Amino acid sequence: SCPTLLKTLHFITKPLSQEEGNFSLAYIITIHKELEMFVRLLRAIYMPQNIYCIHIDEKSPRDYKAAVQNIVNCFENIFISSKTERVVYAGFSRLQADINCMRDLVNSQVQWNYVINLCGQDYPLKTNKEIIQYIKTKWNGKNITPGIVQPLHVKHRTEVSYREYLHSGVPYVYPAKIRKAQPPHNLTIYFGSAYYILSKAFVQFALSDARAKALLEWSRDTYSPDEHFWVTLNRLPG
Repeated sequence: SCPTLLKTLHFITKPLSQEEGNFSLAYIITIHKELEMFVRLLRAIYMPQNIYCIHIDEKSPRDYKAAVQNIVNCFENIFISSKTERVVYAGFSRLQADINCMRDLVNSQVQWNYVINLCGQDYPLKTNKEIIQYIKTKWNGKNITPGIVQPLHVKHRTEVSYREYLHSGVPYVYPAKIRKAQPPHNLTIYFGSAYYILSKAFVQFALSDARAKALLEWSRDTYSPDEHFWVTLNRLPG
């Protein structure tokens, strides 16, 4: 039962400080295995003033999905992404999973300030309050999505067309020997981490701006597009 779950796992049920209560975070967690690890992660980052979008890989076993749904049902501020993907490592589907959650989050009633994306094998080293204070003091109003101009040794990721394949039950990304067109809007491609902390204003921009939409479409057949999409948009003037 839900009361037993909250009590046994010691979930926090009220904000631990006024500062935290006035600064809500959104989380995107993409998972596909290891239910216990997911529960440990969720327990560690859970705060009632935050909001959590869980993306379950469409390929995951039915009983795994059901178990996650049972946990999510115990919380008003945790939900499963309304659209799920068959995620392929280094494929466009991984980026699309985050975007699906972002669309749900911007339409939620919770007035969150920043979104943080995680995978099921992550675990926090800082408390909720420490994370908030770090964002407010070091990055106030800015996004944490570091990167550099795309290095030569990864140029092939965006110069050649890549496809997602499924062979003997194993999904993978493979080059298709087709050269890609130049990036839209004469954009300079930057390269960095697939993981980020983004402001709500930036997320709304990334989902609606014409340049962002064009870059997303152009990125569909690139290798690991989540490692260039966010950082490239973040480097746009203004």
